[in-house]
Amino acid sequence: MYKLFTILFLFIDLLVFGQSQPAMVNIKGGIFLPLYSLDSQKTIVKPFLMDVYPVTNEDYKKFILQNPTWSKTKIKSIYADTNYLHQWNSDTSFNATIALSPVVNVSWFAAKKYCECQGKRLPSVAEWELAGRASETKADASKDLKFNQWVLNWVSKSSPKVLPHVGSTFKNFYGVWDLHGLVWEWTFDFNSALTTGESRGNSGLDNTFFCGGGSFASKDINNYASFMRFASRSSVKAKYGVPNLGFRCVKNK
Repeated sequence: MYKLFTILFLFIDLLVFGQSQPAMVNIKGGIFLPLYSLDSQKTIVKPFLMDVYPVTNEDYKKFILQNPTWSKTKIKSIYADTNYLHQWNSDTSFNATIALSPVVNVSWFAAKKYCECQGKRLPSVAEWELAGRASETKADASKDLKFNQWVLNWVSKSSPKVLPHVGSTFKNFYGVWDLHGLVWEWTFDFNSALTTGESRGNSGLDNTFFCGGGSFASKDINNYASFMRFASRSSVKAKYGVPNLGFRCVKNK
């Protein structure tokens, strides 16, 4: 009887929380043209694998249990600010209602470490944007006014205090859920869009100034949601914990 219940609980865990390695789907790859003029060359994005869902609190708890030095009370201050896992009650506990919600208030350093421990990595801006321009029916819906308006409507709203569960928005053309409509997401090179002191006419270079000024030189002035992502990435630092900023992982094919 004990073995039967054990097998049943394992089966339920796989259904509800997924396997230890979340499902991934293939992203075909293609051409990405940055919004800003600081790098006007097209970027060729090779095919890659992307997590179907953002990393959840339950996923992240498993990571903490295996890597306690990255827990709420033990993480080094150089890797996270005081907002780190603010929504958790302790190092390994949180309200059950957010178990399947995207984990947020996680620094770039912690997100990067999580992905590495899964044998994966954070997506580049080019990879994320390539996957993110897919609607439910099109691989490239960047010129679809209805799709762009839907995304813009979401980014214009305040995030709820309790985030919905993953899989609550829509599955895009590739089979990826929640790239839009749930949380913002870290990218590996999130600060590649920063505007330095030199580019503002200031001879002193200071890469701690993260601003979205480069978006004024964008190639596509119609995609305001992209501007907002650009500005959002450019306004954060690697140790920040933000209540509507989560992440997912990718992997080379």
